[in-house]
Amino acid sequence: MSLSGKTAVITGSNSGIGLGIARSFAGAGLNVVINSYSDTEEDHALAADLAKEHGVDVRYIQADMSKGDAARSLIQKAGACDILVNNAGVQHVAAIDEFPADKWDAIIAINMSSAFHTTAAALPMMRKAGWGRVINIASAHGLRASPYKSAYVAAKHGIVGMTKVVALETAQEPITANAICPGYVLTPLVEEQIPDTMKKYDMDRETAVKEVLLERQPSKEFATTDQLGGTALFLCSDNAAQITGTTISVDGGWTAM
Repeated sequence: MSLSGKTAVITGSNSGIGLGIARSFAGAGLNVVINSYSDTEEDHALAADLAKEHGVDVRYIQADMSKGDAARSLIQKAGACDILVNNAGVQHVAAIDEFPADKWDAIIAINMSSAFHTTAAALPMMRKAGWGRVINIASAHGLRASPYKSAYVAAKHGIVGMTKVVALETAQEPITANAICPGYVLTPLVEEQIPDTMKKYDMDRETAVKEVLLERQPSKEFATTDQLGGTALFLCSDNAAQITGTTISVDGGWTAM
């Protein structure tokens, strides 16, 4: 089955993993809605450039994913949602007894609750169209824990659990729901951290990456946004029609330990 002409909505997708998935989808002939909380000329220019490069319809729709009504409105404004990729996420690191309550609330709202709202709004569209894919970008932290990341780990575990529920509720329909669990991915945000890490530990780039940033990733290599885009694209294919309610780790062996 060709994906050409279908519409994918990807939250948190004007950079990093979300943008990598958007590029892969546009390259496969999908129409794409990219999203973030900002609403700048650069955001809309990014959509226009993707559309021109791949000859598909790409739109940028602003929505604050910390607000349930805005998350649902994003799907309605898209007009169609054959494929939903819940990718929006934020992070804060602190011990539980020092973790700011407002940071907890924001992480749970953006990383987990937004996926509930977008999925609830998208499923009726998928059912009407007779086909659909829900892809939740979880994390290795959806399967493992780390200290000082209580909200992030809780949200990502929650996303994995919700993925299973959606899969069971749609099991006898041509709709699947799965979670991709990346380890450390080379995004612009991570790239910016490398010089500071080198300086802090007095290491060259290769050593800082392998011994500090990728300490828990056995492959000692970053996953790439292109690889995650390819994984998401596979989950949309006919070959993945019976893959539902599960997690796919793209983590260089992290969760094998």
